[in-house]
Parts: sequence; C-alpha cells; structure tokens
Amino acid sequence: MVPVKKIMTKNVLRIDAKITVKEAAKIMKTKKIGCLLVEKDKEIIGIITETDMVRRLVAEERDSTSTSVKQIMSSPLFTIDAERSIIDANDMMDKKHVRHLAVTEEGRVVGVLSCRDVMHPIYMEGEEW
Repeated sequence: MVPVKKIMTKNVLRIDAKITVKEAAKIMKTKKIGCLLVEKDKEIIGIITETDMVRRLVAEERDSTSTSVKQIMSSPLFTIDAERSIIDANDMMDKKHVRHLAVTEEGRVVGVLSCRDVMHPIYMEGEEW
C-alpha cells in the first residue's frame, strides 16, 4: 500500500482570496502548476484549479481582471490524511468528482494530491519508493 504522502506535492502555493483570477492564472502559468490553495486571514478556505477557471470563469463569460478567486474557487476543500492509501484517494476523488485533494497531517494541510499524482505510481512500477 502506497501512502498519499509518498506522492503528494509539498509546499503548495497559497494565494489570498481577494486576488483576481487573472493574477492566479499568471502564477499557475509561471510555476507550471494546476492549482493554488486559497487563504483568507491565513486560513485555507478553498482551492482554485484550472477546471474552476474554465467552468466558472470562461464558460460563464466572467472578466478575469475583476473576478476574485474567492468567487470561483472550490470550497469546501476536500482532504485526506497523509497516511491513507492512494487507492483511498482515488476513490474519494471519484466519489466527490474532484481532481485535487488537500493532504493533511494532524489536521494541518501539508500538501496537495492531484489525479495525475495518483497515476504516477503506475509509471514507477518496479522502482523503489
């Protein structure tokens, strides 16, 4: 059983809920990442993903320069404990219809797991973790 903590992305970037979607998209492009955790007063309140931008900004014809990430982010944030298996994570993503989970240790967010991360061990078959 491979635990989530072995394949999660650590040091996930956090952004303030007030910044615009355009600013968030620029950060995602520069850092080559597909999601950002959203904070308000140092507390994580959600996540913004490329899918959120497509479905809640582009498809609804909103303006990226005046729409805040808080307006289109996904919330509540679905979490999984770092010790749970990647099979558990895959099942949760499927059940919740999401592509990202926040990974927690003792209730604190320590990383993010994407559906792409879950597929990663398939490519690593036969290699040591």
